[in-house]
Amino acid sequence: MAPRSTIEVDFAIVGSGVAGLRAAIELGAAGSVLVLAKAALTESATEYAQGGIAAALSDEDRISLHEDDTVKAGDGLCNAEAVHVLVKEGPAYIKELIEWGTQFDRAGTKLAFTREGAHSRSRILHAQGDSTGHEIARALFAKSSTLESIRFQAHAFTTALCVEGGRVTGLQFLDEDHGHLCTVKARAVLLATGGLGQVYRDTTNPAVATGDGMAIAYEAGAVLSDLEFVQFHPTALAMKGAPCFLLSEALRGEGGVLRTMDLNRFMKRHHEAGELAPRDIVARAIVAEMRQTHTEHVYLDMTGLNPEHVRSRFPRIHATCLKYGIDIATDLIPVRPAAHYSMGGVKTDLSGHTSLPGLFAAGETACAGVHGANRLASNSLLEGLVFGARAGKTMVKELKAKGAGTKQAAKSKPAGNPGSAEGPSGTKPGDTHETQPPSALAEIRELMWKDVGIIRSAAGLNHALQKLAAIKLERPETPARAQHELYNVWLLAQLVARSALAREESRGSHYRSDHPLRVDESFAKHSHITAARDPWFE
Repeated sequence: MAPRSTIEVDFAIVGSGVAGLRAAIELGAAGSVLVLAKAALTESATEYAQGGIAAALSDEDRISLHEDDTVKAGDGLCNAEAVHVLVKEGPAYIKELIEWGTQFDRAGTKLAFTREGAHSRSRILHAQGDSTGHEIARALFAKSSTLESIRFQAHAFTTALCVEGGRVTGLQFLDEDHGHLCTVKARAVLLATGGLGQVYRDTTNPAVATGDGMAIAYEAGAVLSDLEFVQFHPTALAMKGAPCFLLSEALRGEGGVLRTMDLNRFMKRHHEAGELAPRDIVARAIVAEMRQTHTEHVYLDMTGLNPEHVRSRFPRIHATCLKYGIDIATDLIPVRPAAHYSMGGVKTDLSGHTSLPGLFAAGETACAGVHGANRLASNSLLEGLVFGARAGKTMVKELKAKGAGTKQAAKSKPAGNPGSAEGPSGTKPGDTHETQPPSALAEIRELMWKDVGIIRSAAGLNHALQKLAAIKLERPETPARAQHELYNVWLLAQLVARSALAREESRGSHYRSDHPLRVDESFAKHSHITAARDPWFE
């Protein structure tokens, strides 16, 4: 189907999570901005971020300590400059969020901090107990809605980037509300589409996390980096008939412990930090215990804590688990790992530039190397905030340097209030308009879980690649979102597997049973992959 219409703006942003919204606010004062969301405006990984946002703001903390903890968790692969930017600039951006109305939880008049795995200090801010992402997104939507130059469009699925003379000049998207394919011409495009968790059978990610930004950037010729590093959250709800619901690391930070089916604690046998060890270690420890005991889950035990404190500290988790007959304050909670976060993505510098002129990326879609091989807990919202703002500032600076005038954006807003629980046309978070074809998608996700999951080997990776190649999908020509999502999942599954096969060592979240040691001589480098070149390291 030929494009029905063309929209001209200064800046196009794909994604309405923390990175996209923070960039939009920066851009809104300089030119016309179009923010596209594939589902309802509120449907993003940001919305479901429970644990909190990390920053050295407490009296007992220092920026240098946050920096050290981030680098240590990254297992020798963090971009030191990126980490420094993150922890140094983060506190100011969080203070800005507070000025914009973000209501973080407090102990009296002071901000309340908690601790999570691999943090040396209690530095995690949270909101409404376990709804931090929701609160941050609410405040960012409220702020962005005051800028008349920003236009939001929900149910707009981006299918491709437009490239002319090696430069990204816009994009194409499917307007699902009206069934039209549209073209956007923009002076700069920012990808902030989140991660690729739906590549895996078990994931804490929302259904929209199909890696769309990474896929279209790859097809346009951009460099992708570190795709082999996928973080598996140790504790997702493991009950038949229940969703793979994330049980925040803050539960263990507050004193929750892990037990086998026979109620024995086991984490001290795997790491001196016990339940507060880095996520990759906890996830592998749980898998090891499950295999040894031939069980499908372990237990997270909060019963040693004050029940009322647990219920008030984690109201969203408590309410969700209660729907499935589990009171987290008094019952043992069945848990197992699930795919949670992609450290890799579209390669960027510290200003959000990708390898393609005119194209920027921020948040989980991007890879500036800040997380290395393993993300430190609660650094993801911070990364979206800091690097979303940095990308926005750079895009503004470059537009002004060119001396170009701005395009006039349509001033209309969606019918729904973007800061509310509803998006346009009264849609609720989670709306998808259509479902993906189940057979091929299920096969891909099962392959990835079994062969490209928490424990990997050359045999398993090659098996997955052979099976994926046999599926033989092509980028669909029809404007059907489900088909595009399926293709994106299939494409990224292969890129993750190829990158994992090339890294013949174990580091951070990437564990090879046939190469169990870290090999700095060959692999203390970032992996890169493009449509024209197999994985390489530098």
